[in-house]
Amino acid sequence: MAPIAVAVPEPSHGKVLEAKPAVAASEDEVLAINTIRALGADLCQQFKGGHPGTVMGAASIALALWKYHMCYNPSNAAWFGRDRFVLSAGHACLLQYIMLHLAGYSSWTLHELKRYHSPNYGKAAGHPEIEYEGIEVTTGPLGQGIANAVGLAIAGKNLAATYNKDGYEIIQGKIWCFTGDGCLQEGVGQEAISLAGHLALDNLVLLYDNNSVTVDGTIANCFTDDVSAKMTACGWHVLDVYDGSNDVAAVSAALEAAKTSTAGKPVFVNIRTVIGVTSRYAGQGRIHGQALGDDEVAYVKAQLGFRPEDKFAVPPKVYDFFADCKTRGQKAEDEWDALYAAYGKAHPELAQELASRIKGDLTGWEELVPPKSELPTAAQPTRKSSGIMVQALAPRYRNFMVGSADLLESTFVSWPGMVEFQNPKTGLGDYAGRQIRYGIREFAMVAIGNGLAAYQRGMFLPVMSTFFMFWLYAAPAARMSSLQGLRFIGIATHDSIGIGEDGPTHQPVALSSFYRSMPNFNFVRPADAEEVMGAWQIALKAQDTPSLFALSRQAVPLLPGSSRDGVAKGGYIIHSTTESDTPDLVLLATGAEVARAISVADALAAQFSVRVVSLPSLSHFDAQPIAYRHATIPPTSLTVAIEAWSSLPWARYAHAGAHMHTFGLSAPQEKLFDVFGFGVDNLTNMIGGWAEALKEGNGYRIPRVGEFTELLNGYYQPHH
Repeated sequence: MAPIAVAVPEPSHGKVLEAKPAVAASEDEVLAINTIRALGADLCQQFKGGHPGTVMGAASIALALWKYHMCYNPSNAAWFGRDRFVLSAGHACLLQYIMLHLAGYSSWTLHELKRYHSPNYGKAAGHPEIEYEGIEVTTGPLGQGIANAVGLAIAGKNLAATYNKDGYEIIQGKIWCFTGDGCLQEGVGQEAISLAGHLALDNLVLLYDNNSVTVDGTIANCFTDDVSAKMTACGWHVLDVYDGSNDVAAVSAALEAAKTSTAGKPVFVNIRTVIGVTSRYAGQGRIHGQALGDDEVAYVKAQLGFRPEDKFAVPPKVYDFFADCKTRGQKAEDEWDALYAAYGKAHPELAQELASRIKGDLTGWEELVPPKSELPTAAQPTRKSSGIMVQALAPRYRNFMVGSADLLESTFVSWPGMVEFQNPKTGLGDYAGRQIRYGIREFAMVAIGNGLAAYQRGMFLPVMSTFFMFWLYAAPAARMSSLQGLRFIGIATHDSIGIGEDGPTHQPVALSSFYRSMPNFNFVRPADAEEVMGAWQIALKAQDTPSLFALSRQAVPLLPGSSRDGVAKGGYIIHSTTESDTPDLVLLATGAEVARAISVADALAAQFSVRVVSLPSLSHFDAQPIAYRHATIPPTSLTVAIEAWSSLPWARYAHAGAHMHTFGLSAPQEKLFDVFGFGVDNLTNMIGGWAEALKEGNGYRIPRVGEFTELLNGYYQPHH
C-alpha cells in the first residue's frame, strides 16, 4: 500500500519530489494516509464536484498535525485552552472534514461527510463554516484565512501578556494555518504576513502546501517567487520539507520544530507536495477542483490498495489509529482545568476578569455613554464625537482592541495612556497593549479583526478605522464579518465630498450602497454628536453583527431635535415647521446633510409645511413596524431625500432626491457643496419648484413608482 509520488518540476519554489521517493511512514500511517486519499476521491465523485487534489496530496500533513502535534479535544471543540486551526485554502475543506471525523468529533459522522456537495446539504459545506464544530473561522476567499490566523495569534499574544503569570501559563495555544499557492498570491495574505513578521507573532505557524498547481494549472505561468526567501525577508522563521506527500517523519519533525521554535518569530513551513498524488492526473490543474471520474477513482483506489467497489471505506485500524486523539485531548483539557483552578486561587481578580471575558460579558458600558446634556455644544466633526466613546470605553475594558490603518489621530481612536500592541523588543509597546498599528493595510486590518473577534466570541471587540473611501479596500473582509456574525466597530471618517481638498480619489460617492445592502450589517451615518452616541449603542448591543459608522470631517452642530433613541429606530422626526401629522413636504437626510436639510426646511416654511426626518440607519428603519414608518414618512406627503452620495436606495423612501451624479472635485468642502448643488439656497429653490409643479387644487399629486426625480442631475458643470 505504499503511495506513489509524481515529480512536478517547479525549481522556483525549491527542491521537488523525485518520481519514486523513499517513504518514511509506518504501516499504520500509510494505511491512514491512503484511506484519507481514497475517501477524498470517493466523496468528490459521489456528487461529481469538489476539490480532491489537495486531500490526496496533503494527507500526510493533515495526519501529522491532527495525530501528533495540534492540541485540541474532540470531545469539547470549544475548550478555551486549545490550539486553533485555520484552513486559509478553504477549497480544501474536505480534508479538514475528514480529519474532524477521524479525530472523533461527534457531529462529524461519516454520514455528514457523505453530504459534501450534496443537494441535501449539511455541515460539509463547499468551504468551512464557522458555526460547525471544529471550525474556527469561515474561509474560502483566498488569503483572508492567513489574516484571520494573524488575528487569532494577536489575540493569543495579548491574552498571554495580560493574564499569564509565573507558573500559570494558562494561555499558550498555537495558531496553525494551512495555506496554498493562491493565498500567498492574494494581497491580503501578503499584508497579513508582513504585519505578523513585524509583530514577531511566534505563536503562529503557517503550513504551506506547496504543490505548485492552481485551477489554471502550473503556477510557473504566474508565480515564480522564491517564497521561502520572501518569508525570511518578512521576519518569519522558515522550515523546509521536500516530500510532504509521503515523508510523514519529515513533516512531523518540521511541525515539532515549528511548535517548539525559540526563534521569536512566526514560523513558515514550506512543504512540497504533489496535488492528486496516486492519480494519473497528479500535478495537473484538472485535479484541483473537479471530481476524478469513475474510472480514475477506481484506478486511484487500486493504487492505494482498496477495492474500487468499496465506497467510503474506513478500515477499523484507521479509527483505532486516531482513537488516542480523544484521550489525549481530554487529558490536555483536564490538565488545563486544574491549572486554571489553581490560577484562580493565586490570582483571583485576573481569573474573574478572564472568566467574564470568556463568557463575552461587557457589563456596565451603558453608564459610560454621556447624556446629550454633557456633549459638546460647539460644532465639531462626528469623527471627533466618536472619539468620546473610544476614550470612555477603551481604558475601562480590555475587550477593546483598537487600531487604525495609519490614521490613528485623524480618526480619533486614541486615548490617554494607551499602550501599543508591539513586539516588546522594539521599545514601541508590548503584547499587552491594545492599540494596533495596522499600517496601510486596510484589507488585512479587517480580516485580522475577524480573527480577533473569532478567538472567543465577545472576548475581543475590534475597533478599526480609516477614511470611508478606504473601506472599499476592506469590503471583502467586512463581508466575511457579516457572513460569520463577527462583531466589530468600524470608524469610516471623511465620509463625503466634505473631505474637500483631497479630491475625488478620496471622496466616496457610491460606497454606501454596498454597505447598506449587505445582510447582517449595521451601517450608520450619524448627524451629530448625539446620533454618534446612538450609533455606538447600536454597535455595542449587536452581539453578532458588525457595525460601520460613516463620520464627517467637517464640523456639524449639535442639533436640538437629535435623539439616540431615534437612531435605534433607524429614522425619526428631527425637525418640523408644522404640527400637522401630514406635512406638505418631508425632507429625508443623513449625516452632515441633516443640518443642511433643517436649514432648507426653515427656508421653505413660508410656502409649505415641512418635516425633516433623520435616517442614520436604513436597515433599522426598515425593521420598524409599518405604522411607525408611515407616521414618520407619511405616504401622502411629498418626500425628498438629501444626501451627498449616489441616489441608489432613495427611490424606496422618497419621490425625489438631491444627490451626487459625478465624482467629486478638489476644493474646499463648503465650495464643493455649492458646486454640486447642495447649497441651502439652491436646494430651497430646487425642492420648492419641484413641489410647486405637483400642486393640484388644495393638495399635491403624489408621484408613483418609477417617477423618482433626480433634482441635481446635470446641475454640476465642469469648468476648465
